[in-house]
Formats: sequence, structure tokens, C-alpha cells
Amino acid sequence: MGYLWFVTILWAFSFSLIGVYLSGQVDSYFAVFSRTFLASLMFLPLIRWPRVSPGLALKLMAIGGIQLGLMFICFYNSFSFLSVPEVVLFTVFTPIYITLLYDLLKKRFTLWYLVTAIVAVAGAAVIRYNPLSRDFATGFLLVQAANICFAIGQVAYKRLMEKRAESGMDVLPQHSVFGFFYLGALIVSVAGWLIWGDFSMMPATYVQWGVLLWLGVAASGIGYFLWNKGATMVNQGALAIMNNALVPAALVVNLVIWNRDEELLRLLIGGCLILFALWFNQSWVKPRMEQRRADLFQEAA
Repeated sequence: MGYLWFVTILWAFSFSLIGVYLSGQVDSYFAVFSRTFLASLMFLPLIRWPRVSPGLALKLMAIGGIQLGLMFICFYNSFSFLSVPEVVLFTVFTPIYITLLYDLLKKRFTLWYLVTAIVAVAGAAVIRYNPLSRDFATGFLLVQAANICFAIGQVAYKRLMEKRAESGMDVLPQHSVFGFFYLGALIVSVAGWLIWGDFSMMPATYVQWGVLLWLGVAASGIGYFLWNKGATMVNQGALAIMNNALVPAALVVNLVIWNRDEELLRLLIGGCLILFALWFNQSWVKPRMEQRRADLFQEAA
């Protein structure tokens, strides 16, 4: 959980930095490219090339291409059709996608994980609900596509690492293979920039370059590695809930540093719902799921 909480705080700053210094000023596709490029520079030198099989490399590249590359393209384009509050509101469905996708891969259905995910979604919706614009169907679908890409990436990486551990394979340290994840994202982001990028909207100030450097090295390079590593260390319920913990965290940072108006009562109620879902998952659901698996194992033995 420590990794997920750390990255939540890290990403909470990124939302405001993008909105204040980049949105509408720097080409979105270049911003995505710069993030994946810098993250790739950090992790490609760490790859233990002789010990990584082509199959593992391709799987990690596919996960990175979906979770970062496609997700960012869909997410940034949604702002052409939706207001910022609407985009944030529509991201709260991610925990449900994570829960359902993970159960699908495990060929099972866990009701309590879905319940805790729905409670977390309710908490985020309380915080960020705003009246919707009349023409939002395209934007809504783009945000859901981004949510699904982000969920697929998290679940696929978690299951890939679990399967390698379960099979007794020579499990390399995650940092020594994660460069392939960023390489896949880089390939997708380069294609997006060359096809749709606006080359007249390049960064023009030191502040903008500094923000891009922060987003590439800290938010993307450090953030996505620690987030995906943290995802392998918690159950699906905790992972789903933590995807929505970012909403109150980002609003608190925005309120304290940039002094944007937020409804504090809604922030408090929604944050409490998310924390309750996390507490309920860790203290009630997780122990019972572990006991259930232990009982099944004993019966099978």
C-alpha cells in the first residue's frame, strides 16, 4: 500500500501542473511523447537484456502501449468535448473495470471486491459531480476508453507478475524489465505525435519545460513503475479503491497551492467514503478472501 499512497500524492500534484502550465499551451501529443521518452531514458539502461525472453519483452511493451500510450491519447482528446470537471467525474469508473477485468482473468466473480469498488466510485462522484453538458457522448466514450486502457494495463501487469511467480520462473527484479513497458508506450506516443501533433505548440518557457521534465521523470518514470509494482503487492479490491483515492488528493493539492474553489463538505464526505471502502477492504474483505482460499486449498489437499 505504501507504493500506491506515495504515487497518489505524486500524481496529485501532476493534475494541477498540467492544468495550469500545459493545457491549451503545449501540444498534448508532444507532452505525452516527452513523458514516455524521459521515462524510457530512465529505465532502458536498467534492462538485463540477456535474461529477458522475447515473449516477456513483447508482453510488457503491449501493456505499456495500452496503459500509457493509448490511455493518454484517449484522455487528452476527451478535453475537446468535455469540461475538466466532467472528465474527472467520468474517470471514477476505473475501479469497477479493474475489479471485473481481474475476476475475468482469474475466471471467477468476487462480489465484495465489486461492492468496495462501487463505494469508492460513489465517494469520488460525490466529490466531483457537476451538471453535465448536453453534448458529451463522444467525450464520455473517450474517457471510458482511457479508463479501460488504464485498468487493462494494471490488471495485465499484476497477472503477468503473479503467473511468473506462481510458475517458479526466474523472476527478475521488476526494475530490470520495466524499460520494455515504457518502450511500448513510447512507440505509441511517437506515432500519435507524428500523426496528430501540432508542431506549432511547442513549449515556449522554462516553466513549461520544467513541468514536462517533472512529469516525465517523476510522475511517469518513477510514478508508473512504483504504481504497477504496488499493484502486484495488494489485492484487487485495494487496487481498485486506490485508483479513486487520487480524486480527493488532487483536489486538496489544488485547493491548498492554487487556491481553486472546491466544496469542502463534498470533499470531506467523498474522501470519507473512499477511506471507508479502503478500510472495509483491508480489515473485512481481505481476511475473509484469504481464509476462503486457505480452506479451498486444504480441501483440495
